[in-house]
Amino acid sequence: MLILTKELRSEFKKPIGVLYTSLDDAKDFINSKYPDELLISVGDITTQNLQKAGLIPHLGIIDNVVERKPAAYDVVYDNVTLNVKNPPGVITDELQETIQKAFQLIKSGFRVLILVDGEEDLAAIPCILMAPSGSLVLYGQPGEGLVVCEVDKVINKVKKLKSKLEER
Repeated sequence: MLILTKELRSEFKKPIGVLYTSLDDAKDFINSKYPDELLISVGDITTQNLQKAGLIPHLGIIDNVVERKPAAYDVVYDNVTLNVKNPPGVITDELQETIQKAFQLIKSGFRVLILVDGEEDLAAIPCILMAPSGSLVLYGQPGEGLVVCEVDKVINKVKKLKSKLEER
């Protein structure tokens, strides 16, 4: 299990990739990669917005919570749904194993939705580390917009961030 300490919270709140003010601003870039490259979304709003825009993630990770309140919109699309427990501020071994399993299912042609009991906020870290080259990982930056991470461009930064997490 990897734990985000209080001292690291401000560092982990900075965007890992390119911050766009909205999905509309990022859509042309995403469309230039999709569907040839894997599209991975972390967060309920990000996944919902992609779905509404017709950009169905190969892997979506949600917790049915938006800004500490139950999500008002169900994420529903043709997918395999995996369930996992992951408390706030941590990356459990179970979450990492579930993400790994999701990538194996995607290789077999499935789309996967991981439903987290707890919090999915740090799931972008293992997604970026495990995703195939060329993949895009998207997540919301609260109050600011959408972060688009080209895995190949941010992997070294993410490895450094992961190494700072406390291991238990």
